[in-house]
Amino acid sequence: MQNAAELHKQAVVIDGLIIANWGRELFEDMRRGGLTAANCTVSVWEGFQGTVNNIAAFNRYYQEHADLIRPVRTTADILKAKEEGRTGVILGFQNAHAFEDQLGYVEIFKQLGVGIVQMAYNTQNLVGTGCYERDGGLSGFGREVVAEMNRVGIMCDLSHVGAQTSKEVILESGKPVCYSHCLPAGLKDHPRNKSDEELRFIADHGGFVGVTMFAPFLKNGINSTIDDYVEAIAYVMELVGEDSIGIGTDFTQGHDQNFFEWLTHDKGYARRLTRFGEIINPEGIRTIGEFPNLTEALLRHGFSPRQVEKVMGGNWMRVLKDVWGA
Repeated sequence: MQNAAELHKQAVVIDGLIIANWGRELFEDMRRGGLTAANCTVSVWEGFQGTVNNIAAFNRYYQEHADLIRPVRTTADILKAKEEGRTGVILGFQNAHAFEDQLGYVEIFKQLGVGIVQMAYNTQNLVGTGCYERDGGLSGFGREVVAEMNRVGIMCDLSHVGAQTSKEVILESGKPVCYSHCLPAGLKDHPRNKSDEELRFIADHGGFVGVTMFAPFLKNGINSTIDDYVEAIAYVMELVGEDSIGIGTDFTQGHDQNFFEWLTHDKGYARRLTRFGEIINPEGIRTIGEFPNLTEALLRHGFSPRQVEKVMGGNWMRVLKDVWGA
């Protein structure tokens, strides 16, 4: 069997969703974990101005921590990050709210480096419905947003989106869409987890599934280990195939309780949507720096080296190139 450390070192490792407390300590841990690139959240409840401010902060990070991170706009940039020994940053939204009611903002954010946008975060917005509300489906404006995202090359993400809205986005989009970070309801029934039918549907229509390790959604909750995470990856791969699956950890590293209170209230301040309870990442991958343990665990559970390379980032590379066009 190929040495896990060698395989991890040679692989393109992409995390489809990180929403951590950004700073040098976090970027150093990304390098420790051998991360080639990550989808880094810069918008959840923020509107246009707040999101632009978050992107401006990342522009400063690129300068201040140029030895550790670099911006990503194309898959060629991801390969450059690999060559340089840096982590490529894909700017991403977890809510289309920052587009406000202006279709033209979609292209503006693309020009600012945004590559992935989730259509809704848990609740209703102008595009569609989140997973914690009665789902009214994709709006007329939402259809325009999907078409514009297809045109400019931004990937549609459906992780926190309601089932009906998700289905309509999958059918509406001319480009592959994703669940960047989700888990199967077949292992744990939870509003954020996706049914076998939903997982098959997105894959059957050319879409992509990033599997998360967020403990409240895993079968064994905060008692989960890296082996429980691998079980979820194997479960999803059985449904969608080895070419339509990747990693989207949902690392929230470095954040305090106030951050989770903001996340779990509608618009960040209104009604409570959910309670996560205690959040402890699975034993064996508590921090981003422990990412190499995942390669080892996949091999230990019978994944071939080729499958591991696909899951750890190869599949993300292919689908992002399709959406971005480069």
